[in-house]
Amino acid sequence: MRKACIIGWPVKHSRSPLIHSHWLAQYGLAGSYTRVEVEPDQLGRFIAEDMVREGFVGCNVTIPYKVAVMSLVDDVAEDARAIGAVNTLWFEGGKIRADNTDVTGFMTHLDLSAPGWAKPQRPVLVLGAGGGARGIVYGLLRAGVDRIYLCNRTRANAEDIATSFGSKVVAIDWNDARRVAPEIVLTVNTTSLGMQGHAELAFDVAPLRDDCVVADIVYVPLETPLLLAARTRGLRTVDGLGMLLHQAVPGFERWFGVRPSVTDELRSIIVRDIEGR
Repeated sequence: MRKACIIGWPVKHSRSPLIHSHWLAQYGLAGSYTRVEVEPDQLGRFIAEDMVREGFVGCNVTIPYKVAVMSLVDDVAEDARAIGAVNTLWFEGGKIRADNTDVTGFMTHLDLSAPGWAKPQRPVLVLGAGGGARGIVYGLLRAGVDRIYLCNRTRANAEDIATSFGSKVVAIDWNDARRVAPEIVLTVNTTSLGMQGHAELAFDVAPLRDDCVVADIVYVPLETPLLLAARTRGLRTVDGLGMLLHQAVPGFERWFGVRPSVTDELRSIIVRDIEGR
């Protein structure tokens, strides 16, 4: 029986076991997927020893280990190196390999939820300058976006990312978001603002064009205040849940040998859990 898990500190909030357990049952596979809380001073031992001893074929990695794990594995995929974080580990050829599937998850959900979102010569606005922003910027550039405005309250953090990715990424002050809003084809919130238990994101959707798409990587609540405001304004919206579901596909395929599908049934299972039903 193949075993996989998700590691983090803490990790009890993760809904990945619901996703992977559903797929294991759907495809009739003998396997398991569990949560494993790994204390910070035990991370190196878990990767080097415990993962093999406990019979895991691989694992997902969540906060706060997505960067730290990179120095503990044998090989990091090119995309993950560019992003600077990993979330999926597996064994191959006697080595521990790592990749980042968050970007694939976000871009797949965006394309499915808002087909035709990209417009030639129209820029994108990304809010935030953390690890999530770095991955989203990488994915958007790979998709052919010519200009990305990166907006963060601490501008220096945005400038660090802009410097990493080149002239197509432009750091702007938070207050300048309103100025560039009429140009934007897509706005993406990569911050934790709007998440349950956090402050709301102070962003005015009124200046956005009528054909602008608004996306949020937060998925609890499923409709964040930003998405509610955008939907009320009549804009197309893309929630954060699809990113979670689609990022899980490559890992499941590597660990269990079947490429799963993200279905309405699976989405409903996670939505019910989020809503406490």
